[in-house]
Amino acid sequence: MFISGEKVISKTREVELDKGRHWRAKLGFILMSTDLAAEADFIDMIPEGVGLHITRLKTDDYTTNETLSRHIEAMSDAASRIQPDVEPDVISYSCTSGSIINGEEAVMREIKKGAPYAKPMTLVTGVIDALNELGAKKIVVGTPYLDVVNSAEAEFLLEKGFEVLDIQGLNLTTGTEMGRVTPEFWKKFAVEIDHPEADVIFLSCGGIRALEVVEEIEQLTGKPVITSNQAQMWSCLRRAGIKDELNGFGQIFKKPGKTLWPHS
Repeated sequence: MFISGEKVISKTREVELDKGRHWRAKLGFILMSTDLAAEADFIDMIPEGVGLHITRLKTDDYTTNETLSRHIEAMSDAASRIQPDVEPDVISYSCTSGSIINGEEAVMREIKKGAPYAKPMTLVTGVIDALNELGAKKIVVGTPYLDVVNSAEAEFLLEKGFEVLDIQGLNLTTGTEMGRVTPEFWKKFAVEIDHPEADVIFLSCGGIRALEVVEEIEQLTGKPVITSNQAQMWSCLRRAGIKDELNGFGQIFKKPGKTLWPHS
């Protein structure tokens, strides 16, 4: 029994240590402060034994090319704050349009400055990885963005070698609005924009709630569906050496990532 004023002396014990809760891999994500969807999506998809580490950039809720271009200013600092003592295997900037506006290479350089031990990634890199893995050539794209952002995205996808049969946006102006669009709407929107010649339907934006209806859309259209958060998580897992096949998140999670190994 402890008596006030006494000195505590603990016994010497052999402590049992293991590799920790996240023994398979650790993934880091840099989210926008206005993103209402990505964190929940990641929690739903993360496999057992894989760590999920998140930080957020202070971002303007009004989403234009100009406001997106400012994200890069704090990128290296954000990367440096994601569990530096356990050194994540991969750190990804989780914004589709921001990755395009700032440029994949520029974003990855900034992440590498802040976290030199991690493989740097961007969300749109994951999208391209997933489209390539699925063998996509012709795609349709649905977004919540303003058309000025849609134009930049269409140009980017063309430069990456994809034929964009159609790209349609909702012309929403804020990230919080984007996060409030219902999954049921995204399902109807995806079916509406589908094209007979499209190989894949891509629902673009990390801040939307499209993951919940991916498999329903695939069943309705008979073709693979890519969402930003799904593609990003798939690519980050594969780049970290995690090849789990996950159920409920679309056809891409049945793919091992063969197209990634030369680059991972």
